[in-house]
Amino acid sequence: MTRLTITLLSLLALPAAAFAQDSGDAAKGEKVFAQCKACHEVDKGVNKVGPTLKGVIGRNVASVPDYKYSTAMQDFAKTHPAWTDELFLIYIENPKKEVPGTKMAFGGVKKPDDRANLLAYLKTKN
Repeated sequence: MTRLTITLLSLLALPAAAFAQDSGDAAKGEKVFAQCKACHEVDKGVNKVGPTLKGVIGRNVASVPDYKYSTAMQDFAKTHPAWTDELFLIYIENPKKEVPGTKMAFGGVKKPDDRANLLAYLKTKN
């Protein structure tokens, strides 16, 4: 590879590296999760108005047993097989934008730090 190619590839990798380093704060994420508690559970693995979020990161999208997902979320699952860190962060910023027709009435978590912290918290609930 030429030096220019290597330099360009290194520059393209910077945003991903920066994202990976911003792992969030689980304790702060627990406070952010207070917005989600009315509809979601994380400890008992039971469904409420929304599906359980216990083990959500890494789980297949729209796959919780005994939960009736919207057609929109089922369709979303066909092109997004699993909840990765990146997919969750994009989705939770504005659920209705990412999955038009979702049953989720929540407007989203707008602050990037809050999203990162929420993700860190949910990852402790696997």
